[in-house]
Amino acid sequence: MKTNFRKQISILLSLILVLSFSQVMGAESFNFKKKNKAKTQQVIDTLKYNVYKGKIKNKETGELLIFANITVNGSNVATVSNSDGEFLLKIAKDSDATTLTVSHIGYKNKEFAIASLNPMKNVLELESAIIPLGEINIYPHDPLFLVRSILKRVAENYALDPNMMKGFYRETIKKNRTYVALSEAVVNINKAGYRQLRDDQVQIYKGRKSQDVKKMDTLLFKLQGGPNTTLLLDIIKNPYNLLSGDFIENYNYTLKNITKLNDKIHYVVEFKQKPGIDLPLYYGLFYIDADRLALSSARFSLNMENESEVKQMFIRKKPAGAEVTPLSADYIVNYQEKDGKWYFTYARGEIKFKCNWKRKLFNSKFSVMTEMAITDRSENEPERFKGKDRFKPNQVMTDEIGNFSDKDFWGASNTIEPDQSIEAAIRKLKRQGK
Repeated sequence: MKTNFRKQISILLSLILVLSFSQVMGAESFNFKKKNKAKTQQVIDTLKYNVYKGKIKNKETGELLIFANITVNGSNVATVSNSDGEFLLKIAKDSDATTLTVSHIGYKNKEFAIASLNPMKNVLELESAIIPLGEINIYPHDPLFLVRSILKRVAENYALDPNMMKGFYRETIKKNRTYVALSEAVVNINKAGYRQLRDDQVQIYKGRKSQDVKKMDTLLFKLQGGPNTTLLLDIIKNPYNLLSGDFIENYNYTLKNITKLNDKIHYVVEFKQKPGIDLPLYYGLFYIDADRLALSSARFSLNMENESEVKQMFIRKKPAGAEVTPLSADYIVNYQEKDGKWYFTYARGEIKFKCNWKRKLFNSKFSVMTEMAITDRSENEPERFKGKDRFKPNQVMTDEIGNFSDKDFWGASNTIEPDQSIEAAIRKLKRQGK
């Protein structure tokens, strides 16, 4: 039984963030070749879109709201606020959209007129949501019923047809408090239907990277699979360790709270690994739509108590003389509802660990993060990517893309606004490169 558990759980963990350690080598550049150059080489005219920057705040306290959803009404264009509550949104000037909506767990949705926004320094405020008791229909004695209902109603609540999506993907590595590696890409995603056995496919449209190998303790950290592995955090499509029938019985569930998300009442179900199970599982929160019993969001972390087992899951290769210990592994996945169906919109994974060298007095702490935000979605039936055009799960994105380039690199593509430390790191790494 233990062997089967280890096999299943490692599917999710090892593919989300495979940490490979090797001696530092020069970074390779890679030019993505497209069969139909005229079709895929998009020339973006900056006069055709408007750019808006700003912050999302709590109206009552002024607190910055991280990972808030910003959606352009009447379209599939969207983005999220970053870890500093900042956002960057690009809207085509020929778009018919006149408003956008900002949403966040525990807050009322708020609509803003696009014409009222400035190019810079917008402050969009949300009010905390108060839930009248009369609106609540609770299942207080059976939170497990709510969890089982998520999978039972997949066919009703999630898109069964494939979708073509565009997303923004980012990988970062920090040593202590300093960013030492950054990789970003705009990706095309062939998102398989939620009852299809096919895997999701990824194609990199454009990407860039930068590294400061001098600060890496002669180690090069590689994240195998890149955007493919972040898509595995779509736990409705990939329920292995949290929602599958085999694993549900390994958790205790508690109805923790009731809140609002996208102006809808949600049950907040807390889950924890049952005592007596020696393999590391998860603990965290499910946000479940009270009306449709659909999962809108999940925030969860790996139980790190069994250190030897955790090391086996994350560490695939390391040099002699280095002792690497994972400290934490935290994940987020969000879904957005449109026309009665929920769609994958955002995922984030972050793993922290420390590295001790036998002949060094002090250890180094590292943080490896990946995140993806879906910024556009097409209703048309997508074609599957051919083998040479798709990014494969065994590839490493930093090996496949060139260095940071011009400021207009992203064109009209929506991205996640970088925080100040990332911007400073980019400038510093570019200076060092010169």
